[in-house]
Amino acid sequence: MHNHKALTIKKLGIDTYRENIIYMRSDCNVCLSEGFTALTRVVVHFGNESIIATLNVVYNELLKHGEAGLSIVAAQRLGVSDGDSIMVSHLQPIASMGLVRSKMYGNELNEAELNQIIYDISTGQYSNIELAAFITATSGNHLSLNEIKGLTSAMVRSGKNLEWNNQLIFDKHCIGGLPGNRTTPIVISIVAAAGLTIPKTSSRAITSPAGTADTMEVMTNVELSIDQMKEVVSKENGCLVWGGSVSLSPADDVLISVEKALDIDSEGQMIASVLSKKKAAGATHVVIDIPVGSTAKVRTKENAYKLISYFEDVADVIGLHVKCVITNGSQPVGKGIGPALEAMDVLSVLRNENNAPEDLKQRALLLAGELLELSENVEKGKGISKAIKILENGSAYKKLISICEAQGRFTEPEFAAFSLDVLAVQSGIVNEIDCRKLAKIAKLSGAPKSHKAGILFHSHLGKQINNGDVLFTIYAEAQGELNYALNYYKTQNNIIRIK
Repeated sequence: MHNHKALTIKKLGIDTYRENIIYMRSDCNVCLSEGFTALTRVVVHFGNESIIATLNVVYNELLKHGEAGLSIVAAQRLGVSDGDSIMVSHLQPIASMGLVRSKMYGNELNEAELNQIIYDISTGQYSNIELAAFITATSGNHLSLNEIKGLTSAMVRSGKNLEWNNQLIFDKHCIGGLPGNRTTPIVISIVAAAGLTIPKTSSRAITSPAGTADTMEVMTNVELSIDQMKEVVSKENGCLVWGGSVSLSPADDVLISVEKALDIDSEGQMIASVLSKKKAAGATHVVIDIPVGSTAKVRTKENAYKLISYFEDVADVIGLHVKCVITNGSQPVGKGIGPALEAMDVLSVLRNENNAPEDLKQRALLLAGELLELSENVEKGKGISKAIKILENGSAYKKLISICEAQGRFTEPEFAAFSLDVLAVQSGIVNEIDCRKLAKIAKLSGAPKSHKAGILFHSHLGKQINNGDVLFTIYAEAQGELNYALNYYKTQNNIIRIK
């Protein structure tokens, strides 16, 4: 750590999302003496704390001599404020990058090697380029079953593990790929109302127009600390919070943000991601929903069975009891696609409204039934009927509102200010739907960042459509985003195929 020279922090207020960035003058004595250039990775020290940051060089008077700036996230992680004094030094080369290169050439990594990579990722040592290299090297079918097991165990170790007083802790996960498939809040409400403990941590959207955390955020606060989360669960048996705020598998959150940028979902990464999060959240029994359809994430039954055997094998290694359920992934579920619109569907099912989406209701009942049967107190085959009772007598709805209030508020979802109906140009029966392209329209309209943006979908498979009928309505919080979404729709053929 020689040749340290102190610099004074100047608050610049620059948001770089998750990236630690340090800003230094081009003629700064530290840059000159250490030979730092733009995009050099450096270690920034403050007291006993240090972070790794990427250097951006400033060529104007934004900074005075002897000053340096940090991006908002870097300043938070290092715990510095305006006027504090920091030191900057060289970053030693990261040894585990050699392992990533070895993987690129098709070599198999053992658990100790994966541990080293995940440790370096979770301690912030990889730049985005290096993260992208790791994700690319392990995407597709490039991870063996043993590597997936090793990766999962390494990811469990990378963060905090929650512990609960109960012996049985339940959880559910859907591997995604289906727009609008927002069963989780309904399932958690039913299962918690039945008296089982189900602390749910959910992700924000990775490549979709909404994740469960995005949908819940419309109705309540999802960024809870571990203590707040435990308090809600001890009061209500369940919670619905964003996993990122309780840092259960920190390496996973970093990997997800890069996967999002690359728009890839790798099978091995997904299994490791899902199971490490569940294990870290303290779950013992998990139901996993695997939608299968030609434009879903999993395209064929064969793929689904392979995935199930992987899930079961890896779950075994980390001591989880997993039950996988294959569901129909041929079309969107419910009417809403996008956080607020999906929240409306959820409430409509829980309130037992006449026009509530039946497909969403049946899916949620199926999954809730499976969870109830995993517990000791509901016999095989009786799960769904118990779930129906809890839903239809209103106790599931009451439970959701109580959970929301315990998390800080309950807010009724609303529609966005701008909307546009997309009309059918022919008559016939809906016989195919491209879920991916439909999801893309919802994303272009601003979801999930704009909570009220997305699609209200009216043309499910088998529906008789007449020329001029509304196929779906696009909602956006700005006219520009509405136009983006519409322009994309116009360039695509057969998002909704009518015959």
